[in-house]
Amino acid sequence: MRCPHCQSASTTERSDRTAHGYRRFRCYDCRRQFNERTGSVLNRLQLPSDVVFLIVLWRLRLKLSLRDLAEILLLRGLVFSHEAVRDWEAKLAPRLTEALRQRRRGEIGRSWYVDETYLKVAGQWQYLYRAIDSDGNLVDVFLSATRDQAAAETFFRSAIKVTGIIPETITTDKHAGYPPAIDEVFGEDVEHRKSKYKNNHLEQDHRGVKGRTRPMRGFKSPVSAARFCRAYDEVRNFLRPATRRKQHIPAVRRRAIHVQRVAA
Repeated sequence: MRCPHCQSASTTERSDRTAHGYRRFRCYDCRRQFNERTGSVLNRLQLPSDVVFLIVLWRLRLKLSLRDLAEILLLRGLVFSHEAVRDWEAKLAPRLTEALRQRRRGEIGRSWYVDETYLKVAGQWQYLYRAIDSDGNLVDVFLSATRDQAAAETFFRSAIKVTGIIPETITTDKHAGYPPAIDEVFGEDVEHRKSKYKNNHLEQDHRGVKGRTRPMRGFKSPVSAARFCRAYDEVRNFLRPATRRKQHIPAVRRRAIHVQRVAA
């Protein structure tokens, strides 16, 4: 293992381990000691890495507050504050999001359904742009303080960058900002369908993020709101067992898929 301090390969593993069982090393060049988590975002954490990741996953997936998570693990003898959970989320959620976004690059369908919903951020209503494909797979998420052509263009460019795909059809409601944004980003090669009724399944899909954020009673800053909503939708999409809309998955199969993907 290379030294995180001087990047030297002249290292040797020590016989003892840290309190959490991680291997320890010594560098011959800079004479410093380090372990497996040194130099990473997990450095100096008070708990094992798998426990921290599980807490962040619960934070994103379940309707639990920061204090709820601290109380649940307290019953298992793990002592930390709710502010520690907030700090872990800020460190790990962006990295988890980026890994999941890279994982699904090129795997999205070419028929997109785009709409926006509302979230309260710092006491003000903001707009969460979301898009899914015809099978219900997530395309992208984007939080904006405005609902206009510029916000729609930014969202479409972000979706292209994430998925690596140019859609053939985009279905939106009749908001005036979408047609010029689609023409500006995609040109005339993309068919634009304007109908609020054809977007009903996306309206139903909004219930996921709305149901998760409603108990939180809003966010304090746009940065934390964008980070949480994007991470939540990425995790939700990754743990989704169905591969198409209205697909029936037996309970046994659902449990197996969930356990396998959480372990991954």
